[in-house]
Amino acid sequence: MFNIIYLSTSTTLLNDFELAEILSVSRDNNVINQITGMLLYADGTFMQVLEGDKDEVMRTYRRILLDDRHRNVIELAAGPLNTRNFPEWSMGFASVNADVLEEFEGYINPQGEAFLDTDKMNAAIIMLKGFAENNKMN
Repeated sequence: MFNIIYLSTSTTLLNDFELAEILSVSRDNNVINQITGMLLYADGTFMQVLEGDKDEVMRTYRRILLDDRHRNVIELAAGPLNTRNFPEWSMGFASVNADVLEEFEGYINPQGEAFLDTDKMNAAIIMLKGFAENNKMN
């Protein structure tokens, strides 16, 4: 098991439809490749955790690096993982547009009590919580 955590900047601010489309495509690809994770979006900035087989995670990450909707991709951490942080999520998703996106399967309201509520305080969880807090998502 392997994970990678990165930040990137969207080339344009995305609307709810565009975010939903990214979520839909990501989830379909991740199910096929047995990748799980979490994607956060706030004011044009993404933070994402991808976890799964190292080859599949790296293949997905390389696709992200080539995606012209992103720029300034910064790898924050990468390495082996004992157990998945998000075993049930082909891609969990949170955005500051909670009221609209709450209707989508897999959406996690960052203001909800259950947002990343876990006893496993590893690098991925700490970074996601920090991103959410700094962007006033929770």
